[in-house]
Amino acid sequence: MSILHLDSGLFIEQSVSRKLSKQIVERIAKADDTVVYRDLVSNPVPHLDAETLLAENNELTQTLLDEVFAADTLVIGAPMYNFTIPTQLKAWLDRILKAGVTFKYTEQGPEGLLKGKKVYIASGRGGIYSEGAAAAMDHQESYLRNALGFVGITDITVIRAEGVNLGEEPRQQALAAADEAIAELA
Repeated sequence: MSILHLDSGLFIEQSVSRKLSKQIVERIAKADDTVVYRDLVSNPVPHLDAETLLAENNELTQTLLDEVFAADTLVIGAPMYNFTIPTQLKAWLDRILKAGVTFKYTEQGPEGLLKGKKVYIASGRGGIYSEGAAAAMDHQESYLRNALGFVGITDITVIRAEGVNLGEEPRQQALAAADEAIAELA
C-alpha cells in the first residue's frame, strides 16, 4: 500500500492535527508500505496563479499529481482556521483539482477520476463545530469532503479532536476521543 501523508498545521510542535495524522499513519501503515510525507507548511506549495493554471507542464503540479495518483490512501492533517482549512492545504488542492486529469466534465456532469482511494482526515478544532448552531460555520470538513468527492474520492474517515481550546479538561477529552477513534482503525 502507498500512503500520501499531508500536514498543514501551522504550529509544528503544538499542532493537534499533526499529532493525529502521525498517529493515523502509524496505525494503518504496514512494514512494507510506502509512505510519502509532504509538510505543506515547511515546504509550501505556491498559490495558484494564471500562469501556473494555464501551463502545459508545471513540474511541481505534476509531482503533486503523481503523488496523489500513486497513493492508495491519503492521510491529511487539516486543522480548522477561521472556519475552513489552512491556505497551505488549499494551495495543494488547487494543484490537484485539475480538469481532464483528476476530474472530467461529461454530459451527466463532472466525474472524478481518483476513484478507489481511502482518505483519513485528522481534524483539529479549537471549538465545537460538529453540532449545534456552530455547525453552520464548518467550512473545513465540508469543504474537504466536497473537494475530494469532486475528484472521485468518497471513502473518507474524519478523526476529529474539537474543543481543544475550551480549557484543559475539554482538550484532554477531545484528544482521548480522537486517540480512541484511531485505535479502532483497521
